[in-house]
Amino acid sequence: MVAYNAETTLERTLDRIPADFRPRIAEILILDDASHDATFTAGTRWSQLAGMPPTVVMRHTKNLGYGGNQKAGYRLAAERGLDIVVLLHGDGQYAPEMLPQMVEPLVRGECEAVFGSRMMRPGDALRGGMPLYKWLGNRVLTRLENGLLGSKLTEFHSGYRAYRVDALRRLPIERNTDDFDFDTQIIVQLADAGMRIREIPIPTYYGDEICYVNGMRYAKDVVKDVVEYRLAKKGFGTCDWIPKPAAYAFKEGDGSSHAVILAALRRLPPGRVLDVGCSGGLFAERLEALGHTVTGVDCVEIDGVKARCSGGFHLADLEDGLPAAVGGGYDYVVAGDVVEHVSRPERLLAELRGVLRPDGRVLLSVPNFGHWYSRLRVALGAFDYDRRGILDETHLRFFSRASLRRTVRSAGYDVLSLGATGAPFWSVLGGGPAATVLSGASALLTRLRPTLFGYQYVALLTPHAARTLIAGEHIDVQDVLNRQYVPEDRARPSTRV
Repeated sequence: MVAYNAETTLERTLDRIPADFRPRIAEILILDDASHDATFTAGTRWSQLAGMPPTVVMRHTKNLGYGGNQKAGYRLAAERGLDIVVLLHGDGQYAPEMLPQMVEPLVRGECEAVFGSRMMRPGDALRGGMPLYKWLGNRVLTRLENGLLGSKLTEFHSGYRAYRVDALRRLPIERNTDDFDFDTQIIVQLADAGMRIREIPIPTYYGDEICYVNGMRYAKDVVKDVVEYRLAKKGFGTCDWIPKPAAYAFKEGDGSSHAVILAALRRLPPGRVLDVGCSGGLFAERLEALGHTVTGVDCVEIDGVKARCSGGFHLADLEDGLPAAVGGGYDYVVAGDVVEHVSRPERLLAELRGVLRPDGRVLLSVPNFGHWYSRLRVALGAFDYDRRGILDETHLRFFSRASLRRTVRSAGYDVLSLGATGAPFWSVLGGGPAATVLSGASALLTRLRPTLFGYQYVALLTPHAARTLIAGEHIDVQDVLNRQYVPEDRARPSTRV
């Protein structure tokens, strides 16, 4: 039970908990959010009555806010080993008489969350005293939120909720707002995680309780939350209260850098490939189908990656360099959207050169910081990071075409080819005619001026040390310069002339 200045309503609300339901309650947790009245005293007084469920009364010394108070309650429920937790308001606006119906779908395992809805039965909310302007605002916001999320809830704004505690553990609710739109963010998190929500009709009651919600600010915040989520799913903004997928989604032929690299490898003879930053191995799987043998390296191991990399998988943080276990003698190294994630890309590229055959190839892609999108963000003073793309929040280095050339040359490579891809409208718009037209226009503009319209650069590199013919044998020029080469048919003389 969350409570703030609820001295006059708290005990009456608790008394309304059905007597035949009380034996099923493991604990009642009352959280007084630094009230200015005697809410804490009222809760303590009720907790000492005979025959009541075990009751814990907590008073925050600082007001945590509506969302912050819920976080404290759910954290406490998890610590105390509860299976189901119900959110009840201390002002009595939501009927404690409905507690048995609220928990029953959870007990039966039908869902992870149950919401009490005042809008399921037409007319109930208005008959229960909900002001017309609140009813209208509720309907408009709920329809907008359903449209943006693709959900079908009858109400987004009820504060009567029941959750499975193990489901809450899987959601990053600690990152949520402490304000009143906490309830909206938790709906978005449930939907994003694919969890099931069940609604049940509840009665509406408006009495003399004090409302602390600023309606206009609340409307702005909940709309911002769902819009922020939709943009984050397209890669814009960070939205740290929504988990970021560990694996990248790869779609062959989508015009992305990975698709361009795959097309290049399709034209090359099959060989041994080191896929640096292989993620879940979806790209490696396509290379294997072309006859290549792929060894994968990444900092996380995603289910299925080992089965997709016949050459093996190595778990390693590339910031610390390549693991020795990857070996050497690779025909190709793929570093698709990787080197921008390390603080010293020159060092990583030099290590990659060391595991290549002398005439091997590196297929490299990096985002173009000179693209109009990032230029515009900087020019408008709106620079910030996104979940992916050019301004990905995990990028440690930014590249222009000139800086990319300098970097690969300093790492000991010659650039055999350097191209650019257009903007990924296919990803933002999800396909369709508009995405096709915009992608075509982007591709044309990229050919005309790649430094401004190119979204990513894709480079084909080879080690700078060429192969040289000496006495019928191929050796590296670098080996000769380092005096490390000794022909097999004669010993090194003791005296050099």
